[in-house]
Amino acid sequence: MQYDNDAKQLKYEVLTKAAKYTYEGTLKQHLDTIPYEIIPGPLPEFRCCVYREREIIRERLISARGENLPGQDDDNIVAVLTAACEGCPINRFNVTDNCQHCLAKKCYAACPFGAISITPKGAYIDPAKCKECGRCAAACPYNAISDTMRPCIRACPVKAITKDEYKRAAIDYSRCINCGACTKNCPFGAITDRSSIVSVIEDIKSDQPVYAVFAPAIEGHFGAANVGMLKSAIKKLGFTGVMEVSLGADATTYHEAQELREALENKQKMTTSCCPAFVEMIEKHFPKLTPLISHTASPMTLTVRYIKAEHPDSKVVFIGPCIAKKIEIQKIQDTADYVMTFEELQAMFNARDINVLEEAENEQDGSRAGKGFAQSGGVSGAVVQVLEEQNFDLPFTCVKCNGAAECKKTLMVLNAGRLEEDFVEGMACEGGCIAGPGGVEEMQKLLKNRSRLMAAADSRSILENIQVQHDFSKIKMDTDPQE
Repeated sequence: MQYDNDAKQLKYEVLTKAAKYTYEGTLKQHLDTIPYEIIPGPLPEFRCCVYREREIIRERLISARGENLPGQDDDNIVAVLTAACEGCPINRFNVTDNCQHCLAKKCYAACPFGAISITPKGAYIDPAKCKECGRCAAACPYNAISDTMRPCIRACPVKAITKDEYKRAAIDYSRCINCGACTKNCPFGAITDRSSIVSVIEDIKSDQPVYAVFAPAIEGHFGAANVGMLKSAIKKLGFTGVMEVSLGADATTYHEAQELREALENKQKMTTSCCPAFVEMIEKHFPKLTPLISHTASPMTLTVRYIKAEHPDSKVVFIGPCIAKKIEIQKIQDTADYVMTFEELQAMFNARDINVLEEAENEQDGSRAGKGFAQSGGVSGAVVQVLEEQNFDLPFTCVKCNGAAECKKTLMVLNAGRLEEDFVEGMACEGGCIAGPGGVEEMQKLLKNRSRLMAAADSRSILENIQVQHDFSKIKMDTDPQE
């Protein structure tokens, strides 16, 4: 696997090394040598010096082993690689050549901190006094003041990224929703998610049965590989069995449709519960709306419960593109034991020399609607389909929030009591889960691959799938822990 993003490539190489040596049982012996295996020569390849580059790899190995980085505790998933953070030594607001030396001096008048002075060459912003309020840029009639916000800060939808005393990125965990936008948008790859890849492989090597379940978003991320090929390849990694989470999505759809029916009959509003980052946004930033969150468990949790009902002594690993799922398993007791990303899965394939496209085909577990959960609009579309199958005729409206910015905007309106729609579908990643930060394929190729794979899926109905082909009648459907 070769990424066109060097920061992503370095993370992938570290994960591959960690997976390879864990399978061999020699990871501890190689912890000191891996930085030299990845950067063997005396000359730096991507930073100021080779010593810093190797320190970045050492920090990545800490995260790959599931251990905490500085400032991170067991409840936090994302953290800053301090050696990798460049500190972005840029001033956010700068006067450009568009400055016309105007007489109005609106930028000067707008600044409440005395950071702007007028020189013979035009306006000047003193970075020591500037508080980055942006009033000067808004006031300038020539748009002569540029706003160059740090990428991680710009990417965060809930203003959870700040700067420490050394101008390195810092995370305010009281605000963080673990959406992973910062990990995806930092050009230096300086913010990362803690991995379970070592623990998963160690469990696979034990005598305990370990099952894998993969998110509906997987189709398209591994080229033309269909569900059967992926199942076969994942089993070769040592998993006891593999199942599509789209099956759990069908069960989630059915139960959430019944919840929505009840809410509509009681003239109440409701939000989806499938996206853990969206749920975190509500709980941390709009707590008044928490009662409106659907109580239906996520597709991941329902798939895991289905497996554990048959194999109670097993462990189950969820594999998807989502980082926030790693928070979900901390909040829900009877769900997956581990969460891995597609990045980590690809690293495991590489460590074991497995080519997914060489595997045999097999049957699917979920319906097309369940598979559609992976894209924006898929959840609400599936819920509507169930209600139509049940001839529910009470009219209702739905708003589909595509990305964290739209989620935040809609929740603000809902929080103010002004939202007209009855049902809110929230997805923190633009495009849906397929665009999650733990994915491996770029969007254009992914959508092309996915379109072909979805067209080849059979047309089983949601109700047929969970009532005839798979029996979910004995599975607990809500988010409360198993009794």
